Amino acid sequence: MRKLIIALAIAFGTLTVTNAQSSSSEIPTKAQVASVQDDYKEVKVSELPQAVKDAVAKDLEGAIVSNAFANGKGEYKLVVTTADKLSKTLYANSKGEWIKKQ
Repeated sequence: MRKLIIALAIAFGTLTVTNAQSSSSEIPTKAQVASVQDDYKEVKVSELPQAVKDAVAKDLEGAIVSNAFANGKGEYKLVVTTADKLSKTLYANSKGEWIKKQ
């Protein structure tokens, strides 16, 4: 019985250490975050194309664009606060079409 308890304690300890190591690698570093933002420069929300503003109003009822960023390709990164107070980052082109970013 004693050996069983010791074996379980060691197994549990090993699993805890393994999980702690794997979850820490999923957190992006400052360098990774900066590389994503390097392409985009902050712009005023009022300077967004009307098509982008219309897409937000149509597809995200009650949402507010908190911050906006643009790159040289005519793509926009939008930080949006939804009606239920959640913050989302979305990408759109100048025509108001949503873009999926990985």
